[in-house]
Amino acid sequence: MKLLVKNILLPRNGATENTDIYITDGVITAIGTEPKGFVADEILDGEGRLAIPAFVNSHTHDYMTVLRGIADDMPFMKWLFEGVMPREEKLNREQSYWSALLGCAEMIKRGTGTFLDMHIIGGASAQAAIDSGMRACVSRGLVGSEGGQRRLDEQLAEIEEFKGYDNISYMLAPHAIYTCDAPFLKKVSAEAQRMGLRIHTHLAESVTEFNDCIKEHGCTPTEYMHSLGIFENKTVAAHCIQLTDRDIEILAQNGVSVATNPRSNLKLGNGIARIYDLDKAGVNVCIGTDSAASNNALNMFAELNYCALLQKGKNGDSTAIPAQKAFEFATVNGAKAIGIEKLGKIEEGWKADITLLDLKVPQMVPFREPYSMVCYCADGSETDSVILNGKIVMKHKQLLTIDEEQLYYNVNKIAEVI
Repeated sequence: MKLLVKNILLPRNGATENTDIYITDGVITAIGTEPKGFVADEILDGEGRLAIPAFVNSHTHDYMTVLRGIADDMPFMKWLFEGVMPREEKLNREQSYWSALLGCAEMIKRGTGTFLDMHIIGGASAQAAIDSGMRACVSRGLVGSEGGQRRLDEQLAEIEEFKGYDNISYMLAPHAIYTCDAPFLKKVSAEAQRMGLRIHTHLAESVTEFNDCIKEHGCTPTEYMHSLGIFENKTVAAHCIQLTDRDIEILAQNGVSVATNPRSNLKLGNGIARIYDLDKAGVNVCIGTDSAASNNALNMFAELNYCALLQKGKNGDSTAIPAQKAFEFATVNGAKAIGIEKLGKIEEGWKADITLLDLKVPQMVPFREPYSMVCYCADGSETDSVILNGKIVMKHKQLLTIDEEQLYYNVNKIAEVI
């Protein structure tokens, strides 16, 4: 399959140039100069549009999209254990699939091409990603000790079920230190090492978690995870709000990627992560939306905007986390965290996951420095077309892989039940 994106604006080499992008079998084969013998199977006119890498959502719970708005304005632990968990446990696989597909539709419409998911229903998120054309790294939220082995077995069964799909990868996901005991955390860590998989977990999300860990274990949540050997695996730790200076050193020294979720953390009253300090320490920072139950949107434009602005305000420094750095958090850093090579940039030889933004809208006029425009001006409504793995999945705001009418009908039926 050969795709030509013509007359597109592209940030490149410190400038924005009008050029053409040549794609063959999901890979960018050339930019600007037509490759010898290239004959396009399809041509997408990019006139008046800006090409950026499709975003990488580095922490979400896609199956929870149907729970949007169901437990708003509640204290975090009450929101989790009384508002969300009793309802999510009612979802079966088919319901979770439609909820996850709704999340995929929302993410594509806001320029996201890849997501790192933590779920409780095997197969739903993976199938939704396959059907929508997205990339997904899938992990089953693991809780132990009691029942822990069953959940781990479910994850292993899911990996077996979906093996062979190039757009689906896996991590093991011990949910958090307050839902997993030490023996189970060590067990999951050992299983991840045996299988060569990464770890995906929640870490240091709330003051309650931090204080309880100090009281029970005599150390911070980050120190506790480190003492159990979790970070011997390549790890993506979501949230990481309650961190000491020593915690930041531990994360940096062990190559842990931190997935910040600024809007969810604000809405649940958990605070503002020390992203500026983490980045200065050399930690690979990436960005996620968390779930639609806590955010309440799966919009990476909003997340990178909040990420940059909050750090400027928190640190009293208008130069903290410049727009381009926030953009890298949302793209290439996310791909690095998940372990997908040559994803997150528009360069020759890299994967052709590309979002086209319409610049003929008031908030993008006049158009100046592209990263600043995307970070500070865009809200996601500018997303015009999305190319994933070299295939057009949305063209001029029309989803090509999802029947939206059927999707909304099924999700609304599920919402009535739960």
